[in-house]
Amino acid sequence: MTFREFGDPRGAPLFFFHGWPGSAVQGGLAHDDARELGFRVIAPDRPGIGLSPFVPNRGLTDWPEQLGRLADSLGIGRFTVLGISGGGPYALAAAWGLPERVICAGVVCGAPPVAELTDAARLHPSYRFLLWLFRQSPLTVRALFAAARPVMFWKHAAQFLQPLRIVLPQPDAETLADSGYFEAVFGCQRDAFANVDGLFADAAIYARPWGFRPEDIRVPVHFWQGREDGNFHHTLAAELAARIPGAKFTLVDNEAHFSLPIRRVREVLASLSAWQVRASHYVPAPYVHI
Repeated sequence: MTFREFGDPRGAPLFFFHGWPGSAVQGGLAHDDARELGFRVIAPDRPGIGLSPFVPNRGLTDWPEQLGRLADSLGIGRFTVLGISGGGPYALAAAWGLPERVICAGVVCGAPPVAELTDAARLHPSYRFLLWLFRQSPLTVRALFAAARPVMFWKHAAQFLQPLRIVLPQPDAETLADSGYFEAVFGCQRDAFANVDGLFADAAIYARPWGFRPEDIRVPVHFWQGREDGNFHHTLAAELAARIPGAKFTLVDNEAHFSLPIRRVREVLASLSAWQVRASHYVPAPYVHI
């Protein structure tokens, strides 16, 4: 996998998992705070995203092995993981599949196990539509992504799309009024459209069962969700956190889906840093390189 690094090059390793649609560029939002708090942020592009090679028929349970190989290649033994939005399930998969290596996991505005939902009313309307369409005709969803690709790469796309932020919850609209933040968010989304097959394969994973039980996670997990999140209602995150032994859930007032990981990134990193300190006395069991 290709990856980008941010923060302190000599800091404690933290693997950052981008949202959907997104890319490793999203990790740059944590650069300054990670550097000050002593984190070396490694943000991989998932298979088929950015320049990472496409891997057909992959599932969420393949992620621990893929991540373990990346960590091995960098000479990293134990590490922290942080997933934003669509990266949340990947952070949980890493915690489930690599309990001897993951010190703690953070999930910010994370996607829930969509396939388990009996009522999709707590998802954003666009997600409800894509989920319904995927169940009817997966290839039609891929065709929609292919049709949207030229728009995403149109040279005036950012200027055209930025005014649409007014339909977002107020915290998101306020945050993305900053052109720098908007360009960062739009830029990582545009990167995801470079390979339509990779974008579609990444999307399909969310519509399918995860392949593991959250109840089986034994790594400390901290969830953060904005009360005004319009993509995933905060009750979905609270219910998921309740399934994981010892997980912590923080509901943040006056924050939404895009604003929370931008405006509260320092708080998130500080919390994960505290977890690392508490875990410093723990002697991990031996692990096998994969």
